[in-house]
Amino acid sequence: MNPRIDGRAADEIREVTFQRNFTRYAEGSVLASFGETRVLCTATVDEKVPPFLRGTGRGWVTAEYAMLPRSTQTRVLRSTSRGGQDGRSTEIQRLVGRSLRACVDMEAMGERTIIIDCDVLQADGGTRTAAVSGGFVALVDSLRSLREKSVFRFLPLKFLLSAISAGKINSHALLDLCYEEDSSAEVDMNFVMNHRGEYIEIQGTGEGGVFSAGDLSELLVLGGKGTQEVIEKQKEALSLDESELSFS
Repeated sequence: MNPRIDGRAADEIREVTFQRNFTRYAEGSVLASFGETRVLCTATVDEKVPPFLRGTGRGWVTAEYAMLPRSTQTRVLRSTSRGGQDGRSTEIQRLVGRSLRACVDMEAMGERTIIIDCDVLQADGGTRTAAVSGGFVALVDSLRSLREKSVFRFLPLKFLLSAISAGKINSHALLDLCYEEDSSAEVDMNFVMNHRGEYIEIQGTGEGGVFSAGDLSELLVLGGKGTQEVIEKQKEALSLDESELSFS
């Protein structure tokens, strides 16, 4: 019997789409869809950097993450109502920021900041990986807006980047978990990888206990497969041209 709720194969990702130019004003905007999960990612270019980078000639990339009130089955309180951001959202936005900073050549970008806002419109598992993957697409479009102004010749990217989840449910290793799978997973992992198959970040937790080196190896294979498939979706959505990039 197929162990998956939606009938997918164990190593099959959900339908992934990136709808670019989703909002009017941001330098980059995309609606990232992973199955029923929807995350709106917008990129804003700010012509200044944090105080610790002033005068260095280096740029900065940062991120913010939030879930809209009815992105889940029950209403989520806004941070203004809670009196501050919750720990989960803080952790996720730091993941998004770290991941996207890793792929940017900050010296080539110059003294400016790109802010990636990730707002979850609908949550069905994998919101953080959708935020990283969609955030990358929005980031690329914001860099393109600067390239069009002749700020730089090539997009200041070191590599392409995406993220995906994987886990073990009832001893089955599964790729790209939906909410029902994620909530019952014995092992839950998130992978951020580049187009060369190198790791930017791995998050892994034995939700129901411990996991072995064999479990980890099995999930690493799934994570590598899934991230490369998402990168192909990103490249297709962005219509990336080699003339824009300084790497292969």
